[in-house]
Amino acid sequence: MPEESKISKAQQKAVNKYVKNNYDRINVTFPKGQKAVIKSHADSRGESVNAFISRAVTETMQRDKSESA
Repeated sequence: MPEESKISKAQQKAVNKYVKNNYDRINVTFPKGQKAVIKSHADSRGESVNAFISRAVTETMQRDKSESA
């Protein structure tokens, strides 16, 4: 690993604390092979997998809300 990309234990601890205090974590499971399909789709749109899944959930909830109104 290149020297400039190493993260100190203190830096990693600070990042972990920030994430714990500012984000909720949800674990999802998909059938084997879906991870690669999802990653490929996200990459094709210039998104991370997390950003893609978050957008998909948000857009679906908005659509569902407008359908039930």
